[in-house]
Amino acid sequence: MTTTTAPSRTPSAPTGPRRMHLAAHFPGVNNTTVWTGDPVGSQIDFASFEHLARTAERGRFDFFFLAEGLRLREHKGRIHDLDVMGRPEAITVLSALAAVTDRLGLAATVSATFNEPYELARRLSTLDHLSGGRAAWNVVTTSDAFTGENFRRGGFLDRADRYVRAAEFVATARALWDSWPADGTARPVAHQGPHFTVRGEFTLPRSPQGHPVIIQAGDSAEGRDFAAATADVIFTRHSTLAAGQEFYADVKGRLPAHGRDADSLKIMPGVTFVLGDTAADAQERAATIRREQVSPQNALVALEQVWGVDLSAYDPDGPLPDFDPVPDPELAQGRVRIGDPKAVADRWRALSEAKGLSIRETVIETTGRQSFVGTPAAVAEEMTAFVAARAADGFILVPHLTPGGLDDFVDRVVPLLQERGVLRTEYEGVTLRSHLGLPEPARPAGKG
Repeated sequence: MTTTTAPSRTPSAPTGPRRMHLAAHFPGVNNTTVWTGDPVGSQIDFASFEHLARTAERGRFDFFFLAEGLRLREHKGRIHDLDVMGRPEAITVLSALAAVTDRLGLAATVSATFNEPYELARRLSTLDHLSGGRAAWNVVTTSDAFTGENFRRGGFLDRADRYVRAAEFVATARALWDSWPADGTARPVAHQGPHFTVRGEFTLPRSPQGHPVIIQAGDSAEGRDFAAATADVIFTRHSTLAAGQEFYADVKGRLPAHGRDADSLKIMPGVTFVLGDTAADAQERAATIRREQVSPQNALVALEQVWGVDLSAYDPDGPLPDFDPVPDPELAQGRVRIGDPKAVADRWRALSEAKGLSIRETVIETTGRQSFVGTPAAVAEEMTAFVAARAADGFILVPHLTPGGLDDFVDRVVPLLQERGVLRTEYEGVTLRSHLGLPEPARPAGKG
């Protein structure tokens, strides 16, 4: 979807334009972030988090989203020197942000593999109470032993079990959140399952929005089923209209099997943007940003992740290797695995030969993360059309600068979206569920 030219608890009325949901993802990891420009913030300074969160709230966004980082990534057996060297714990940061924001939702990414239901349910419920009902949990699964080395269990979790554990984790957390029924008296929770045994009483009464909002990111068949059964929001990577529509129809089509309707799950792809005074200006800025994101060193790292061998002797401005990949799972640790290295290599070589691209140029073209590029009016129009075509319910914006990368969007695009009637001009409710048009979970009637 690259442009080259210019509520309450219920969703908005079907006769009007479809309401767009917006969220902001704090940048700082991967090569999406460009650590150049003025000003450049820090990924561990609270002022950076505060600036981006306040900007998102000024733009009437639904929520602010933090990723998770449980281990510093390694490349060729050493700490990857192109990564940031600090990622604070998300719920701690969001608890501080609850004091400097009023309506913005606060979403933390927390692994269901390296936590326990009672402990995490308590932390999230605390955040929901402190923020007046604005907490969200992005449920992620982790199965690699590399990350697990930082934890007592050593990370042993068969990949096939990761969603089984996550589903039981969420169900147990919800039982704890529901354990204070309408009469306000805590009731014991007794859960016995393959992954968890919990027996006791939860220490907190029901939080302002009943349950924190559940977010999930996953594209596999397992991930789609998990989202359809469990999530309130799904964070996707589909950034073209056709791919977005396919994913949207598939996931929404899975909801009835779980007794849910289409409005009970919001689909929000992660997207980027580049704005310019003219279409040509935006394209020029986008090209500059892509080159900053894919430095010569980053290009070789990306190439080595596909080919599986040390390619430091290759010239980033030269041709791609002429041999097939030799997969090495130990080369890059802590990163998402390449699905089929040979298929990726074949595709990259074909593109390189067809367009006469160097290694760096090929990586720039194949890994570019720019979704909306154009004038503010053109970006607003395309985003509106994307939602109207049911390719998404909204977007999670990932700026390329920390912390001021969202400022331009809020100043120049948000007013145009509001004029179109697709984005709220004021918050209509207090909780994150009200922002998203999600119902509050049914409250237990009394002691069980």
